Amino acid sequence: MAESIIQVNHLTVQFGERVVINDISFDVKKGEVFIVLGGSGCGKSTLLNHMVGLLEPASGEIFINGRDIVTSFGDDRNAILDTIGVMFQSGALFGSMTLLENVRLPLEEKTQLPLNIMNSIARHKLSLVGLVDFSDFMPAEISGGMQKRVAIARALAMDPEILFLDEPSAGLDPITSANLDKLILHLSQVLGVTFVVVSHELPSIYAIADRVIMLHDGKIIAMGKPQELRDHSESEFVKQFFNREAVEAR
Repeated sequence: MAESIIQVNHLTVQFGERVVINDISFDVKKGEVFIVLGGSGCGKSTLLNHMVGLLEPASGEIFINGRDIVTSFGDDRNAILDTIGVMFQSGALFGSMTLLENVRLPLEEKTQLPLNIMNSIARHKLSLVGLVDFSDFMPAEISGGMQKRVAIARALAMDPEILFLDEPSAGLDPITSANLDKLILHLSQVLGVTFVVVSHELPSIYAIADRVIMLHDGKIIAMGKPQELRDHSESEFVKQFFNREAVEAR
């Protein structure tokens, strides 16, 4: 079995008096596509933001390659952050920059490479997502699905070991979403990158997930392969979610 590249231990997230995530623990295996799923407002994106170090939990540990991102700071924290890439839900591209410039930005911020080398790397990353021919386009000149691909290319700029994707299929039509799923699987296989994906899109979950955790009321209520949870979970709520069944109002 593959070794764990991420370990989350007894994580609790609290905003004021409201506990959003309550003492959860799980691990992510090296090289897998791991999905965090659940209903709207269950804390999926909040969990991702803690895993990439944007927010500090009330308690708990988050180890990435054996180093705790919660307690690290300075150079130690930067060393952890250099091993991960993040694609946010909106894509978060800079509208005043070309696609090439957007992908090149992390290299400008974190390296001293010559401009021609940075451009070459950025074009390579755009080629990985099938968009090198659009290098000189502005974000407003391409579709939403293409913007998501560019955001993935930018997240890959520093050759991360782990790629975090927040709702990559949100707002996309089914065909574009399926093509994005295909890209994620391709990158996983070709680059060996570990993916942590926040999603509630069932077709995407079935298509790409090696394992999932399901959040509900601040807890992990299911963990495993999505098809097995759909067919064999003892939880009625979990089965209803994976089979997309309506729940009668009470």
